[in-house]
Amino acid sequence: MALTAAVREHWRGQWIYWRLMARGAAWLAWLLVAHGGEVRRFRQHGPAEECYQRPPRRYDLPPYDEGMRRCRSNRRFLRPTRTCNSRAPEVVALAHALGAYQKSDAAFAEAAFAFAKERIVFEIGPITPVEETLRRGTGSCFDAISVFIALCRCGGIPARYKLFTGDMIQNWRDALIEIDPLMQKWYDAISTFMFEGEGEAYVDGTWRVAHVGPTAERQAAGGLPITRFGEDSLGLWFHAKPGTIIRVEAIPPGLAMGSRAFFAISPGSVERVNVSAGREIAAGRRIIEAAGGLEAYDRQARRAVPGKRE
Repeated sequence: MALTAAVREHWRGQWIYWRLMARGAAWLAWLLVAHGGEVRRFRQHGPAEECYQRPPRRYDLPPYDEGMRRCRSNRRFLRPTRTCNSRAPEVVALAHALGAYQKSDAAFAEAAFAFAKERIVFEIGPITPVEETLRRGTGSCFDAISVFIALCRCGGIPARYKLFTGDMIQNWRDALIEIDPLMQKWYDAISTFMFEGEGEAYVDGTWRVAHVGPTAERQAAGGLPITRFGEDSLGLWFHAKPGTIIRVEAIPPGLAMGSRAFFAISPGSVERVNVSAGREIAAGRRIIEAAGGLEAYDRQARRAVPGKRE
């Protein structure tokens, strides 16, 4: 799709997004009224429950120099956007460490993909600015997508968000949804407007998808192949609801506000999900080691999934 067509796609996506959010607001109001007692019961983390411990950052942030090159264009898909400041010092320094303006666009996009996917550890919470995510080393799938997009834009590669609503595979539902009664109610009631996402980068005349939300360990824990740059998650571990796939330049404001609202209403649920995700990462690491390493595991997983063979 050409960049001019992508702009039209952006505005179409905005219309679909706000239509879904209006519908979802009614579901959310119903949830709070119908299950107010359970919200009060499960919203706090119990004293006997395991506490989440944030893992150490998987990287060191490189030093920043004011003279470092970065894309200064204000064209759509290249400019900084909400929570995705592609000119932040942390982004600029990291982009140069990954090869911005030294590698080809394709090679740099691959490097940005590998970093966002494997170095940003999953942690559910409010969507934060990309520089905060980089300083922290953890974040939601949307935080990881913003890291990928910001790095691409900093290096002069147009990039955008691909959002959709849908259902996740049962293995991931067990790890992230079924472990918390309140989370189950949230997911079952409002999954019609709970967005998942991927990034897309415009490389060599085509948009290439980047599913960076799960690290290799989490995919191994679900028995899934390890995502590569250009591979879609849809049909493998997510199933999009018809008519909900949208592509936009920036994370819509309602999505960031919703993430903050959920954190405020259900801090206990957030804690339980993050504890479970940590266990999932540890289990996936053991699976990869037992298979003989990352490449050996990926080969085995791809043989079991139609259309994902070598």
